Amino acid sequence: MYTLANDLLHVSILDPVADRDRFGVRYCTGGYIFQVSDHQLGDLMSGPTYPDSFNWFDGQGIPDAFNLQPLRDPDAADSQALVLGIGLCDLAAKEVRSFCDWEVSEDTSGAGGRITFHTVQRHQNFAVELERTVRLEGRTLRSQTRLWNRGPAPVPVRWFPHPFYPQPETDELIKLNVPVAEIKSAGQEGGYEVRANGFIARRGWPWDKGYYQPLDHASWSNLAILQKHPKLGLVAATCSYAPDYFPIWGNPRTFSWEPFLERTVGSDQEMAWWIDYEF
Repeated sequence: MYTLANDLLHVSILDPVADRDRFGVRYCTGGYIFQVSDHQLGDLMSGPTYPDSFNWFDGQGIPDAFNLQPLRDPDAADSQALVLGIGLCDLAAKEVRSFCDWEVSEDTSGAGGRITFHTVQRHQNFAVELERTVRLEGRTLRSQTRLWNRGPAPVPVRWFPHPFYPQPETDELIKLNVPVAEIKSAGQEGGYEVRANGFIARRGWPWDKGYYQPLDHASWSNLAILQKHPKLGLVAATCSYAPDYFPIWGNPRTFSWEPFLERTVGSDQEMAWWIDYEF
């Protein structure tokens, strides 16, 4: 693994080659934040099966994904497609046929340093240059992505982060800087509700399964999230974009939010975005 560290935090980032056994066809292999640890309080992130086990589909820490928008010719006869940040994948078999090659550069200067992952991926009429940078400064961890369309075909992008926080001691989970409509329970005993103070909270705790809920939100500017945390009390995150689709999910071990970014990048065009995680 790669590491970023200062006198406050230690960040573990998966190595796209040495840690290949931890990857599958779901999460981006460059810039995968596996764990964030406080020197005094220990591990700060969780996962659907953490700490007992790990599998590539569930993941842990702060992974992110392009997998819901694979790139392939719609008339292609086989089930192979390019998944950004992973490589050429067999969608039917859910297997990676060939991983993308990342160039990795480390900069340990500053109050924590940064690591940059850079790759170029090609398949059929698609050619995409992708750069992922993880930077630590004080208690702020920034995950930044830049994407260039180097091919003739438009590139549809559907990306989301999937940070896994440990379930807090209180039922209150997150509060957003944008209005959220009342959550309909659809007859479920467990799930989520919006409290009078604006926090989205667990309902029917303790749970014995996972609950997924798309949020009906009114966000036209960049998103900010306050997140309850059992060790730090309250942490935060800021996105550089407004989410196009925004589900939340949790099970007995973890809670996560997934603000989707959806765009189409034309030939010779580029786009960039970031998320700051405040610990």
